[in-house]
Amino acid sequence: MTPYPSTSPSRSGALVELLRPLVAAEADAEAQDGALEPADLEQDVWVRLLERLAAVGPPRDAAAWVRGAVRDEARRARLRALRERAFTDEPAAGPAGCPERALLVAEGHRTLRAAVARTPGPCPRLLTALLSPADPTYREIAGQLGISQGSLGPTRSRCLGCLRRMLAAEVAAPELRGKER
Repeated sequence: MTPYPSTSPSRSGALVELLRPLVAAEADAEAQDGALEPADLEQDVWVRLLERLAAVGPPRDAAAWVRGAVRDEARRARLRALRERAFTDEPAAGPAGCPERALLVAEGHRTLRAAVARTPGPCPRLLTALLSPADPTYREIAGQLGISQGSLGPTRSRCLGCLRRMLAAEVAAPELRGKER
């Protein structure tokens, strides 16, 4: 004869009543870091226990099962909390949140890359290295381009100035507002 009642409704209720203080204590202990709500953790464990009772029957060592179930559910809840984001009415801030924004960002990148390719001298290679998603250091860029690290800053300034002038010429000047003088 097993030390736990069979899975009939009245016997399951007795097991639940027997385990209630243990589940509450384990949930409180596991949720002490403040990231989890003990009541939510308890509820998850109860659902898991009732599913087990319906499928397999009561665990042999109920106390050990409760401790393991609480730890497992706490781990799942923490992982879930890491993946969740708060709901807002506004579209996502990134390009993926809005097709129009994604199109404008992509068009801006194409315009910038095209302007970089038209810059004179060593500027295309330098600016391409600076725009690299790998985010290389000045030392790595200087080594890649075969120039001294000390001349990289002044060359960068000249290239950015040239790029700025090219892009300013492509963008229409804003109209004057108010009275012209």
